[in-house]
Amino acid sequence: MTAYRAAYRTASVRPSETAAVTRASIDLNADLGEGFGRWRLTEDAELLSVVTSANVACGFHAGDAVTMRRVCRLAAERSVRIGAQVSYRDLAGFGRRSMEVPGEELAAEIAYQIGALQIFARAAGSRVSYVKPHGALYNRVVHDEEQAAAVVEGVLLSGERLPLLGLPGSRLHTLAEEAGLPVVAEAFADRGYTADGRLVPRREEGAVITDPAAVVERSVGMARFGTVAAHSGEPVPVRARSLCLHGDTPGAVSLARRVRRELESVGVRVEPFV
Repeated sequence: MTAYRAAYRTASVRPSETAAVTRASIDLNADLGEGFGRWRLTEDAELLSVVTSANVACGFHAGDAVTMRRVCRLAAERSVRIGAQVSYRDLAGFGRRSMEVPGEELAAEIAYQIGALQIFARAAGSRVSYVKPHGALYNRVVHDEEQAAAVVEGVLLSGERLPLLGLPGSRLHTLAEEAGLPVVAEAFADRGYTADGRLVPRREEGAVITDPAAVVERSVGMARFGTVAAHSGEPVPVRARSLCLHGDTPGAVSLARRVRRELESVGVRVEPFV
């Protein structure tokens, strides 16, 4: 047993310690369409046979028109919900570099990305059902008032009152609720957590959980009992409606299948949140 799994067993609430299952169902989402031209990073077709929501790259950190159209078509065929995964304009850095973008500019770029994906979603007989920031923007809007407000403004500017998928307790969720937008709490099966419920920065040790057995165990713990072990070992409350698996993780398809199979085996329905 790895040190992580030992910490998880020590810190997490076990079935005997709770009177009821936290959730009867959970959404399973993945980042898809993360390619550009001839370069493809994610196994879109395979993952779309497992997940219930697809966070589709909208061209700013990855993705292009052909990729967006293809992923939307596949998602619609499989009744997978389509989400706009919006990002800083950072193809070279895969959207994982924090950038100083004026609020008005960022809001316009968020609306632009949602609108581009909406065209292909509607052409496929579906629609964009939600919005999720990507990478550095996702982490930035946890605490940055101006950038969070710009994302909310961008969603409103798109003309759609779309739910915002993000970290519980973030500034993004607070401002979205104040603007009348729905919010959806998200948890990460394959990312490390700090003791205060935030994600361990990718530059630090423990940011990404690579042990498949640990990822599966974390997923069940978060879905059923609303808790996960922080990187430092203590239990962290996680009340999430959607669980994310990164599509660019090596072995992502096999891992996603294992997670879904285990969730269903313990009585958790895997279904879209919208």
